Amino acid sequence: MAIYNHILTENDFVEQNTLKYPFEERGLQFGDGIYEVIRVYKGNYYLIDEHVERLYRSAAAVKIAVPYRKEDLYQRLDELLKKNDVDGDASVYLQITRGSAPRDHAFPYQTNANLYAYVKDLSRPLEFLREGVTAITQEDVRWDWCYIKSLNLLPNVLAKQAAKESGSYEAILHKNGEVTECSSSNVYFVRDGKVYTHPAKKNILHGCVRMRVEAFCKEENIEFIEEAFRIEDLPNAEELFLSSSTSEVMPLLKVDGQKIGDGRPGPITRKLQQCYEKDANILAEDSFLKEQAATE
Repeated sequence: MAIYNHILTENDFVEQNTLKYPFEERGLQFGDGIYEVIRVYKGNYYLIDEHVERLYRSAAAVKIAVPYRKEDLYQRLDELLKKNDVDGDASVYLQITRGSAPRDHAFPYQTNANLYAYVKDLSRPLEFLREGVTAITQEDVRWDWCYIKSLNLLPNVLAKQAAKESGSYEAILHKNGEVTECSSSNVYFVRDGKVYTHPAKKNILHGCVRMRVEAFCKEENIEFIEEAFRIEDLPNAEELFLSSSTSEVMPLLKVDGQKIGDGRPGPITRKLQQCYEKDANILAEDSFLKEQAATE
């Protein structure tokens, strides 16, 4: 996977190999920062408005001053793609920290935020989208303000590692048996042709793709219900699926070794995948759905 050469900082574009991370950076020492991962298809941002709006919401929630006005940030992110000659599928990682200052838990006085952004190749996970994935369940031990996309991701990292070690794609998180979301994606439960997912409260990330899934459901007359479900409900689901900027709309076929439905991606998941591809302007030659329909 290629990482492109030019990185955006709050001051300028710099060569990747010349970047010197500031000493006593609060993002390193406290996780005192926020981030976004923005999907790029064929050199074009997908859901950039949603990501930028969430970035500013997260910044306001933790009292970090973003070093750009929104219109300037859009311009700089466009320049980042142009400087790296991006014309394929990629992702942009954007991080803002409170800045660099002598280490102290309290906010530093008159310190400017640090901003970093870089782009890397990211192909679509076509095999997983076509065939589906598996998950395990894990207790949700994160803090209560998961709606802030902060750098404090160690519980997510440990949950994702547990999934990897079990041979699974994701870890479904729950608090006292109530499913919240996954280590790096939102999760959905289909019953009686209706899509259920945890309400957009402070204890989950309000995913940008999650917002589009809700819109897709409305467009397709699929009832979308913000209502939490429980881990004991999972084996009785007609379908389960995940969503995120890197996973798109991902079929989930087994949880803790138990088969979901008939063990194949279901019709609602397939419909929402189709909606996603249309919304993201994914070209027909880059879609697996036509080929998939012929084999199902």
